[in-house]
Amino acid sequence: MPQLDELARQIRLVIFDVDGVFTDGRLFYTADGEEMKVFHVRDGVGVKALGQVGVQAAVISGRASDAVALRMSELGISRIYQGNHDKLPLFAELIEQLGVSSEQTAFMGDDLPDIPVLRAVGLAACPADADAEVRSICQWVGNRDGGRGAVREFCDFLLEHIPPPAGTDV
Repeated sequence: MPQLDELARQIRLVIFDVDGVFTDGRLFYTADGEEMKVFHVRDGVGVKALGQVGVQAAVISGRASDAVALRMSELGISRIYQGNHDKLPLFAELIEQLGVSSEQTAFMGDDLPDIPVLRAVGLAACPADADAEVRSICQWVGNRDGGRGAVREFCDFLLEHIPPPAGTDV
């Protein structure tokens, strides 16, 4: 089995779950039934830095939320798949569209619905507080919890290993 740093060097696409990864997984509702989410600002810096070295980012989330669409748009993520709990077909469609292999793809998830994609990618990652079964199959397990900088921590790990594109000062 390849070493973790070798797996990271190959990554050209990172796919993120949202609830429990970008957020702490809690759901907040207003009295009118509007859903609110809280995102950690540092996570966005990490995602943008990946883009600067040529790594694409996408989101596949089982829940649909306008807040997710807005935040991901702010981060420059245009491939946002929401509201489908069967994530594996979306993953297959996405890598085909982008022309990357599963080995060139990382996925960061936190709970049981993420397991099929975590098993399909080249580098499976999760926050520190992910479900125990998820943690047991991930090659990379963070020290930070979801919604508390876990995305940034994973992005920083990847940035340590992914060579910058030729001719850049990144």
